[in-house]
Amino acid sequence: MPFLTERDDESDECLLAIATELTNLIGLVGGAERAHALLAPLETLITVEETVVRDKAVEAACEVGRAMTASGIGKYFVPFIKQLAEGDWFTARVSACGLFATAFERLEESQLELRNGLTTMFRDLCADETPMVRRAAASNLGKIAKGSAQSFIVNELMSMFAALTTDDQDSVRLLVVEDCVALGKLLSVADCASKVVPIVLRFAADKSWRVRYAVAQHIYDMCEIVGVDVALNGLFDAYVALLGDTEGEVRISSAGKIAEFCALAGATYSAEKILPVVHELAKDQSEHVRSSLAATVLGLAPTMGKEMTVEKLLPIFFILLKDEFPDVRLNVISNLEKVNSVIGVEMLSTELLPAIKELAEDEHWRIRLAIIEYIPVLAEQIGTNFLFQKSDDSQGGEDLLNSLCLQWLQDSVYSIREAAANNLFRLTEIFGADWALKYIFPRVKQLVTSQHYLHRLTVLRALSLLAPAVGQRVALEEILPIIKQASTDAVPNVRFNAAKALTPLAKLVDQATVQSEIRPILIGLQSDPDVDVRYFAEQAMTST
Repeated sequence: MPFLTERDDESDECLLAIATELTNLIGLVGGAERAHALLAPLETLITVEETVVRDKAVEAACEVGRAMTASGIGKYFVPFIKQLAEGDWFTARVSACGLFATAFERLEESQLELRNGLTTMFRDLCADETPMVRRAAASNLGKIAKGSAQSFIVNELMSMFAALTTDDQDSVRLLVVEDCVALGKLLSVADCASKVVPIVLRFAADKSWRVRYAVAQHIYDMCEIVGVDVALNGLFDAYVALLGDTEGEVRISSAGKIAEFCALAGATYSAEKILPVVHELAKDQSEHVRSSLAATVLGLAPTMGKEMTVEKLLPIFFILLKDEFPDVRLNVISNLEKVNSVIGVEMLSTELLPAIKELAEDEHWRIRLAIIEYIPVLAEQIGTNFLFQKSDDSQGGEDLLNSLCLQWLQDSVYSIREAAANNLFRLTEIFGADWALKYIFPRVKQLVTSQHYLHRLTVLRALSLLAPAVGQRVALEEILPIIKQASTDAVPNVRFNAAKALTPLAKLVDQATVQSEIRPILIGLQSDPDVDVRYFAEQAMTST
């Protein structure tokens, strides 16, 4: 312990490692009776300038405190906190704030004098001249409340809480917002409504947008705590005001909780107060606000019901489906099951299919990748009859998704081609081999003769994935001939991928078919002039 206590000149990485390991020594120094020996090196670590080291040291000190006896807490841990709380340098006082919750939790009711002393110390820290200390106090007040009796919360903590709510630093006030929720869960509904809700309402109109942002993140939790009847007297209206806030970050946070709020507030209030604001948000100047709205707005459908969804929500859906920002359209499409369960997706068809097509052809490959990966889920939710219906503007009356599947397999980005191959496998798993024979194989076969060798490679990848999903008969009749043709391709990369594609195929068929159909192809590839082709042919021969 003396050695570790003197390590204050080490690098931050070394100090962090010491703080991390110290709790492993609790048993080695003598357990609960001697755990206080670890406080000496922790005192050194808990006051350093590096925040990461201090946080880890506070965490370790709390664990040591929980391991100590009740008498040890009073004899060693409380004086340890007192020494830190009265430290000249703010880092010591900041760290002290993180230890109070453990001390209050471990002290017995009979140790009243120690509890009173701790209460006085924490009250002083809540009023400390340094904002960083007051922030630390605010962030730990809720933790202290969780381990305290309600009488202590009402008689002591609430006065400290009230003082922090009027702090002149917004960085302190925004942390107090979290305390509102923590205290609200511990107080009675009546006390919460009279003591906490007014503060939340004041914060919702705070001059600092960061405080309002914190309220937007937590106001739903407060509404749940007090219930609908209390929330109707201000909290719901405060949320509506946050939806129309002048700061984009606040609107983003608020828009992300629309579905939850409407479910809690009910259809009547939502139709009267929330939906008009939602309609404006759908045309918000910030694309990030619209994207946040699009991710949740379809969740309003179950609350509003079929008639109100058709009348009030469909116009909003249509606006978002036509948004110029692809993430907005993608977020709408990714949540279609919520509206499909209420009104059916057919009512969106005229807007939905063009939106899918635009996303599938977006210039940003990550957008294309996202819609590809979502197609199987979408198909399962709303059915292939809808997704594979004829597109009015498609050439020759081709169905939209078939055309897109072929397009994705030929994409210039490898990740898109790989995702497209996996996409076909997932669709086949969902809808079966007959469906694949009708929709997938006719299109995939068109790429076998493509002039671009990468497209032919994609076909082999797709077929190797499809083989387990379609079964032995289809694999032999449809897939094996294509692989056999690819084994004689002019490009070595195509030939060795043909060898690799035979491995999953061999696992589907009986041994007689392997000997008569698959091994002859591999034997031919083993004498290929290209060394890579021979290598993969050998590998495939071993596995078959």
